[in-house]
Amino acid sequence: MAETLQSLRGMVDLLPEQIALWQHLEAVAREQFRRAGVREIRTPLLEATELFARGIGEATDVVGKEMYSFLDRGERACTLRPEGTASVVRAVIQHSLLGQGPQRLWYGGPMFRYERPQKGRQRQFHQIGLELLGIGEARADVEAIAIAWDLLEALGLDELTLELNTLGTGEDRARYRAELVRWLEAHLEELDPDSRNRVHTNPLRVLDSKDAGTQALLAGAPQLGDALSGESHERFSRVRQGLEALEIPFRINPCLVRGLDYYSHTAFEITSTHLGAQATVCGGGRYDGLVEQLGGPATPAVGWALGLERLVLLLAQRQTIPANSPPPDLYVVNRGEAAEAWALALTRNWRLAGLAVELDLSGAAFGKQFKRADRSGAPWAAVIGDSEAAEGVVVLKDLRGEAGEDRRLKPEAVAEVLAGRPQL
Repeated sequence: MAETLQSLRGMVDLLPEQIALWQHLEAVAREQFRRAGVREIRTPLLEATELFARGIGEATDVVGKEMYSFLDRGERACTLRPEGTASVVRAVIQHSLLGQGPQRLWYGGPMFRYERPQKGRQRQFHQIGLELLGIGEARADVEAIAIAWDLLEALGLDELTLELNTLGTGEDRARYRAELVRWLEAHLEELDPDSRNRVHTNPLRVLDSKDAGTQALLAGAPQLGDALSGESHERFSRVRQGLEALEIPFRINPCLVRGLDYYSHTAFEITSTHLGAQATVCGGGRYDGLVEQLGGPATPAVGWALGLERLVLLLAQRQTIPANSPPPDLYVVNRGEAAEAWALALTRNWRLAGLAVELDLSGAAFGKQFKRADRSGAPWAAVIGDSEAAEGVVVLKDLRGEAGEDRRLKPEAVAEVLAGRPQL
């Protein structure tokens, strides 16, 4: 007997009984984007490795430790996308979309990172993201955050916290980086090992350390806000005022820097108290330099991404969404050579008429088929034997016992009955 194969660690199957939550989440997101005038874009799962090395930053953990990269048969360096923004920007540049004006785009799908699987985080994970390209005003940051906030509220989620910070311009960060590195070098032995490794590669990420001792130490570190230009302070003030005008609550988190190199100015995360250590549901910010960095024209941009696995965990805790997909409208019970052939044709016709119809293909005894019909959740069963096939009728049976006796009907009348329209 052959060995049973298992999925790879961190690659999770989504089974039929779980899909209803996912479909609900995706449908709400799609509707929110439609209302906001945001169009969908779909990019490949596989990209040139250079896209992420240039776009995300070679010093980041994502590029340095977590990407699924390999050489294809043409000796090209390829990577399964670890995030969506760089791919969207590459597509926008490649297809000259910015020549058509500002782009309001959203994407969804699987991403891949080789990291330790844990609650709400897998090696293949799913994101939905928003990208507003070609819009530099502070109110674009506010609108991007508002779309995310309204999407989460439309899903029925509360007890969320919007954490906000500004990273300033590249010049601001360069000044701050030099000052921070000097301070970190003076306290090197007091840092946790991961933070020590980041001091000269990605020192701003030290601010985001989850180590309690490092966080306590950082209370005395130089503050990014002190290195910001007056223009950067003014811009951040406009973002805060915009959020206050929309009555979206937030708190300033000076240690929030995000994990990718392309961010500038506004950075934000929306977190939940129900997810433990991995509390971030949505994260994003402004990335004005990325389009030019990837070979396009200088273009302001802002965006965010939602982690679907974490959202599904939150929705499942609330138990407000059905755990299973909707049942069929009709279950077709059939047995006999003539009955089975006719049932196949009738099922197709009913589906074309707009009904959700499940056809029993087992050929089992009627009793077993009725048990399956009941388990399906369908409110009605159409029963077809050879005698019904010869007469050209079906027996419509109410599986919930609310409509009285069974009825023998012509097939075209079945849809009328299921729609609640009286028969003449």
